[in-house]
Amino acid sequence: MEFHSLEIRQTALSLLRDGRRNAEVARHLNVPLGTIGYWKHMDRAKRGECPGAHNPACPRCDGSALDEHAYSYLLGLYLGDGHISHYSGHRVPNLMITCGDDWPGLMDATEMAMRLVFPFNRICRVRKIGCHNVKVYSKHVECLFPQHGPGRKHDRRIVLEDWQQEIVDAHPWEFIRGLIHSDGCRITNWTVRNGKRYEYPRYFFTNKSDDIRKLCTDTLTKVGVEWTITARGSDPYNVSIARKASVALMDEHVGPKH
Repeated sequence: MEFHSLEIRQTALSLLRDGRRNAEVARHLNVPLGTIGYWKHMDRAKRGECPGAHNPACPRCDGSALDEHAYSYLLGLYLGDGHISHYSGHRVPNLMITCGDDWPGLMDATEMAMRLVFPFNRICRVRKIGCHNVKVYSKHVECLFPQHGPGRKHDRRIVLEDWQQEIVDAHPWEFIRGLIHSDGCRITNWTVRNGKRYEYPRYFFTNKSDDIRKLCTDTLTKVGVEWTITARGSDPYNVSIARKASVALMDEHVGPKH
């Protein structure tokens, strides 16, 4: 271990207090950059200048404001195809929404919703093959998304808390849009009648969770959208919206991914 004289350390601190950069001081005094950083940290701590722990406000813990419009959309994204995890090497959990690279508009909308719901936290995009994971780290993730639990969402009960249901009731289209954008689609179906091909648009929401599908259909019913359940094999799987008037409502308020 290399030791440095008290004179060198005092010189370094004097330069740092004058605003010189760590790397510049390290080069000037021929002292390792990590040592300079440690000296600076200890000096700031001694003088009470170190910033406190990051402690962002939380609507559930301290009653701070919540952008309910953005939250309803983000809740739909999470229930549709979102994920919460807490890695052993990280201090706090993260909320992750996977967005395909074919839909950059969806990726931007997801990031914006996260920024509005978690205004004191950084949002990041992690590149994967064919997609990006849009993520936010916060100790309050599970406060805002209490549906988190062990295992997959379709293997456990998913029930909204009263305060969440009130937000969904106030902003139903944002919730529906989040569900469709994460785990749904708008497609063009076709059929042949009297030898002539006819095409018509149709929306699907596909999810293995009976509870999440019911949240979707209950909200669709409240806004006047007619729907049916179609099965994959013997299991109910898809929420289908095909009637012309209902598709028009969906096009007005939701629209395809982009």
